[in-house]
Amino acid sequence: MHADNLLEPRALLINGTVGVGKTSVAEAVGGLLTDVAVPNAVIDLDWLRQSWPAPAGDRFNFGMMLRNLRSIAGNYRAAGAVRLILAGVVEDMDDRKQCGDAVGIELSVCRLQVELPVVHQRLSRRHENEPEALRWHLDRSGELAGILDRARVDDFTVDATTRSVGEVATAVIEAAGWQ
Repeated sequence: MHADNLLEPRALLINGTVGVGKTSVAEAVGGLLTDVAVPNAVIDLDWLRQSWPAPAGDRFNFGMMLRNLRSIAGNYRAAGAVRLILAGVVEDMDDRKQCGDAVGIELSVCRLQVELPVVHQRLSRRHENEPEALRWHLDRSGELAGILDRARVDDFTVDATTRSVGEVATAVIEAAGWQ
């Protein structure tokens, strides 16, 4: 990583449909940055939206996630993090803009691409004892992949179909220009 690159705080949102490995890759990116002494924080956006009930018209509690992200990102930045790695979903340009506004620094978006049959295999393993959850995630994976294909909110994509998590994380860092 270049020293002049470290001066400017940056955020990266790892986007993609359910089951592509957003959280695993975000954690691996954070680990690689830690290995080279780059102050960073990894934030799973799903955790920031987990409350019930979600307001009417906000199916995935996006508003709550944004409120929490604004606070948490500010705290991490105040503590010295120069790289924020977010794992989550932005379905349109307005969502992307709101996430960027919430982190308060330049936000790039990387879409992880995984072939849907592989996503379905991963989801089947992850939810093998949860038939209702599996059915929902299988349906959502195709629906969300289509939404993301049409929305084109990403700055770049990284194929994660056959690569290891570490290889994908390295490719994400390179594509983001963070090496």
